[in-house]
Amino acid sequence: MKKGKSAVVLLSGGLDSTTVLAMAMNQGYECHALTFGYGQRHCSEIDAAKRIAQHHGVAEHLISTIDLSLWGGSALTDEIDVPKDGVVEGIPITYVPARNTIFLSHALGFAEAIGARDIFIGVNAVDYSGYPDCRSEFVQAFEQLANLATKAGVEGDRFTIHAPLLHMSKVEIIMQGTQLGVDYSMTQSCYDPDNAGRSCGKCDACRLRDAAFSEIENA
Repeated sequence: MKKGKSAVVLLSGGLDSTTVLAMAMNQGYECHALTFGYGQRHCSEIDAAKRIAQHHGVAEHLISTIDLSLWGGSALTDEIDVPKDGVVEGIPITYVPARNTIFLSHALGFAEAIGARDIFIGVNAVDYSGYPDCRSEFVQAFEQLANLATKAGVEGDRFTIHAPLLHMSKVEIIMQGTQLGVDYSMTQSCYDPDNAGRSCGKCDACRLRDAAFSEIENA
């Protein structure tokens, strides 16, 4: 237990990050949630993050605006169709260039400023193995960078990057969150929701999410 200790939690409003928030709070951390408006083509995930942060009673919820659409290169930020023909192999077009590196860099600055030394991120290498910034090697490398690039780190007050979902399946993640009381109806995982925030049911994120819930229901 980490009673009295603060943590920064990256909260996208999706299934994974909401589970991580619940896990961090269950471990006794005072959680400061950080959400990004990064130029994504829809704002429903930000709306979900707001609901989730309020529901879980986080100590603070910041929404930071950074425009990754300036350089595009992703179906999430550019005028590129979101694939809906099934889960693809390799790095999909929904990969946003350097997104997790940028997000963690902001989280690191936020954490150092408020005296937190723990950062939680919901990356997962099992269902999203095509994304290079969702691997254990990336998390380990960023933790090393964090302790080389900050005043706190070089003075021995080290940072820890927590990625508790890294090697869990989507089914295992949902079961963990359910045990912690997560209401997944509040979350938004879809890459291409409509204007009302309704999921498309066909993108990679929807297919993986729906398959996991179906597996649990049919078990």
